[in-house]
Amino acid sequence: MLAAFGFTGRRMEKGDFRCVECNEKSSELHRDYRNGILKITICGSCQKPVDRYIEYDPVIILIDAILCKTQAFRHILFNTSLNIHWKLCVFCLLCEAYLRWSHLQGSEQSSDPADIIRYTKEWEFYGMFGLAALELAAFCGGVLWFLWLVVGFLRGGTLELGLLLRALLLSCYGKVLLIPAVIWEHDYSPLCLGLIKLFVLTSNSQAVRVILNSSRRLALMAVCLGLLSETCVAQACHKLPWSLQDVFTFD
Repeated sequence: MLAAFGFTGRRMEKGDFRCVECNEKSSELHRDYRNGILKITICGSCQKPVDRYIEYDPVIILIDAILCKTQAFRHILFNTSLNIHWKLCVFCLLCEAYLRWSHLQGSEQSSDPADIIRYTKEWEFYGMFGLAALELAAFCGGVLWFLWLVVGFLRGGTLELGLLLRALLLSCYGKVLLIPAVIWEHDYSPLCLGLIKLFVLTSNSQAVRVILNSSRRLALMAVCLGLLSETCVAQACHKLPWSLQDVFTFD
């Protein structure tokens, strides 16, 4: 059932699991008895099921993730082996490139979904992809640098940068909504794009909060710094004497 949601069968070591309610570590999610009977493990700290989502349909998990529920994020980030973050990252960058390319087209833009195939044949499309990748790298770098400085350096804690990066990339899934927002263009498109951006940043903040088990304030500060870093890189690319965008678009 979970295979439809992109989960792999990677074996997780004992102690890798987390209770979705209290974030306490657990050696197992369930016990497998004979005749195919499974019993969900009860958390020794909160006395609740360690992960009730293992019995849920992937659609329910997705809905709870869209609602940014902490339990759903813990299930996805800690109790599953969802290893599609790089593929999702590339797809989201393609969506971002498509959005920027559509803005370059202006009045010549077509709402035909088949046009995305034609766009990939244009060098400008790949140029927009490169700019989007650079800005995403600046965002992730800003978030990770801030968390390393505050948690790792000032507080003397330990950070799993790989896990944080995976969480940030997975929480960018909201960018796939850019495609229908551009295809079905209407007078409210700028508002829709703004709401999509807000949703992605909210998911990023929740992912950071779940991984670090930290306060909302720290997660929001990290995401805001990442957004500032992304904005600075975007402005620098446009204001350089030899604008990167002009180079990519051959203007």
